[in-house]
Amino acid sequence: MNRSKLALAVIARLKDAYPDAACSLDYDDAWKLLVSVRLAAQCTDARVNVVVQDLYARFPTMQALADAEVSAIEEIVRPCGLGNSKARDIQACMHMLVYDLNGRVPDTMEALLRLPGVGRKSANLILGDVFGKPAIVTDTHCIRLSNRIGLVDHIKEPAKVEKALWAIIPPEEGNDLCHRFVLHGRAVCTARTHPDCTACVLQDVCEKHLT
Repeated sequence: MNRSKLALAVIARLKDAYPDAACSLDYDDAWKLLVSVRLAAQCTDARVNVVVQDLYARFPTMQALADAEVSAIEEIVRPCGLGNSKARDIQACMHMLVYDLNGRVPDTMEALLRLPGVGRKSANLILGDVFGKPAIVTDTHCIRLSNRIGLVDHIKEPAKVEKALWAIIPPEEGNDLCHRFVLHGRAVCTARTHPDCTACVLQDVCEKHLT
């Protein structure tokens, strides 16, 4: 099976296994997803979802975060790790949105990458989840599963994985597939324990299982 056909098989099976593909970060506005995805670096989504409740209780708007002292933001987001750098990025990002972009979150990769603390992974998440555009979010689950399944060949760099996946995944499927990778990576094809191949819907097509 070539990689394009493998990709279609993976998409179909994970779609059946996880029909409700959605971001596990809680948000009700685009700017809040920007905040959460920055906090999620080296932190669980579950913890981020708790911490942002306290953050928005103190700073409920983009304007409030843009005008906040970095130290005040850091005090709240410290449980997510890397508190100072995350607080600086969040304050600077909100400041740019409010004072340079009229409070509007950009809807292009180029513009999103100009925001402080936003890389390709975060930008793709915004493009896919907020704006419904083709996107591939190369987080740790996506990279691990893509290599194990055989969609990519020993590629660890996120940008290179993204490029390789764009070549074999229909654009309209990329965003939901990456959410399903997260669900499957947490439930079955885990990183810290041995993958449960016997319970995997991909066991007969997965390169790791076959070898």
